[in-house]
Amino acid sequence: MESNTDMPVVSTFFGIVIRMFYREHGVPHFHAEHQGQQASFTFDGEILAGSIRSRTARRLIEEWALAHNVELQANWSRARAGEPLEGIAPLD
Repeated sequence: MESNTDMPVVSTFFGIVIRMFYREHGVPHFHAEHQGQQASFTFDGEILAGSIRSRTARRLIEEWALAHNVELQANWSRARAGEPLEGIAPLD
């Protein structure tokens, strides 16, 4: 697996960094990092792999993912086509 620094950052909010990677396959997903913990999430905000122990951080990630599902899907398509990813607004 590539290091997180090889994945473009698409959003940051409340100490959470959201990244997407160009060469991944499988179910569409994004990666989140919070306080040194990392996990991958579906576009519905469900954890696929990894662990973020903070319930608050997980809730914020889910809320963000649900609010930006269309943008996440568009970025997934861009990544699969090797195109630049668009930034996605953070939670307020």
